[in-house]
Amino acid sequence: MEHLNSLLKELGISKVKLAKFLGVSRQMIYNYLELDDINKWPKDKKVLLLNLLGVKTPEEIYHIKVDTDYISDVEIRLNSICNDNDTSANIEGANAILSGLNKKDQELLFNIIDLLKEKLEDPNDDDGHNTVKYLYHFIQSIDTSKELKYILGYVAKETGFVKPLEFAFNEEEQFIFESIMYSAFVLYNSGGASKTKLAECHKRFTNQIEQKMEEKLSRTLELNNIKTLALKELGYTEINEHNAAEVFEKIAEIQSRKVGN
Repeated sequence: MEHLNSLLKELGISKVKLAKFLGVSRQMIYNYLELDDINKWPKDKKVLLLNLLGVKTPEEIYHIKVDTDYISDVEIRLNSICNDNDTSANIEGANAILSGLNKKDQELLFNIIDLLKEKLEDPNDDDGHNTVKYLYHFIQSIDTSKELKYILGYVAKETGFVKPLEFAFNEEEQFIFESIMYSAFVLYNSGGASKTKLAECHKRFTNQIEQKMEEKLSRTLELNNIKTLALKELGYTEINEHNAAEVFEKIAEIQSRKVGN
């Protein structure tokens, strides 16, 4: 059963989506996966799972070769049943956060939320919490550097979800970035990159990050000082919906004074 769990993760099939495919609750999926033999599953659910994986017997699962074509075939089978099970109905009744999006984007966001929720369900899983937290910061920063999008492309290709010669962004830059990323992973996995050898490089990385944080803190303090000065000059004690426009105009004026000086 451990092999099946690993295979589902490699295919990117969440327990939520598998539950929809099999027509059972998510808790039931956890119960099934805790069994030590797939043959102990209810017969109809076992047959559905084998059909999803494109095999005829549980033993064949151990010989599955996961590549781009196989992932694509499994995803087609998975989505066809999930759509028949009226996934859209669940989406329509979901949180208002999905409003304003077309159906395709709703399904994408809905699936992302399901995956994140699954990561966070175990209160004792610090790795799950930290993974989602880092992902949150990654998304927050996604528009600050085009290379962050190239990282997403590299990961999608490395895990077999996207064909290697598909370039969703700038093709030349993405090609160069992916080549460098691949070289870095080869070096990392070869064991030739030791902590001692990379200590100076990591030190430069740390110094750069600390400098950015200091600059950000400095800008924040400066903005807070300007806001305080603007409120003082206008005779207010806080920004509210009635004076916000006036305060922001005063802040802009104060900033222009500093530029003039």
